[in-house]
Amino acid sequence: EPTVRTELMEQIPPIAIFLQESRPKFPTAFFEYLMPIVVRYLTDVNNQVRKAGQEALLILLEQDLVAQSDIENKVCPILLDLSAPDSDDEYKVEAVNVICKMASVLSRTTVEHMLLPRFCELCSDGKLFQVRKICAANFGDICNAVGQEATERLLIPKFFELCSDSVWGMRKACAECFMAVSYTTSPEVRRTKLSPLFISLISDTCRWVRQAAFQSLGPFISTFANPSSAGLYIREDGTLSIRPSVQDVNSSSPQPNNNITLTSSSTNAT
Repeated sequence: EPTVRTELMEQIPPIAIFLQESRPKFPTAFFEYLMPIVVRYLTDVNNQVRKAGQEALLILLEQDLVAQSDIENKVCPILLDLSAPDSDDEYKVEAVNVICKMASVLSRTTVEHMLLPRFCELCSDGKLFQVRKICAANFGDICNAVGQEATERLLIPKFFELCSDSVWGMRKACAECFMAVSYTTSPEVRRTKLSPLFISLISDTCRWVRQAAFQSLGPFISTFANPSSAGLYIREDGTLSIRPSVQDVNSSSPQPNNNITLTSSSTNAT
């Protein structure tokens, strides 16, 4: 019964945490018995079971309970297979979503070598706009996961494609994550490539795209500031924050709260 398999998946993370805490007693139980079940359910015929499996996998990754060898030899190959060009549409959309969410919890080397090439392919998927939209909505997170060099070499060209996509929802998603993408690039790329690109979004024919671009204008401009003097930094949740200056911290007189947060995450892209 799918409901039984779904319920089982929901119990996997707490069982895995228990086994982790009791590792001297159960040294290989998780890797031998539970991890194969999680991997198998990623391809289950029932979508609710697959969803539960995906959520369990992400929890296990966030808790650092999955061995690097399992990530590279079991998890990534399954996701690459499900997101292949000839894969079933529903499976592909789900796999792209998991790949994007995994990027923030895996090592940079694993993301760059195993997942980034497929992500770049999916950004140009001509069959499913849903796939491209997921890529656009999570673009900033992928840039942050792989760093400046890979972003400028491989991702910026794909970002240009998505910013000129015929579907306005794609362009809107790009506008919403523009600050996160800009923050990962060098000042030269920011000035010569991203600035003209942002102008095209702020002048877009669709008012929803223009509105999203205007909302991202301030955060985008902030990426041009010197972090050491401006005190700007990106939090782990993808938001731009202002760190109080040393003078404010040391001052004994009352000071206004400088912990201003400007949301730059594109998770609410529609």
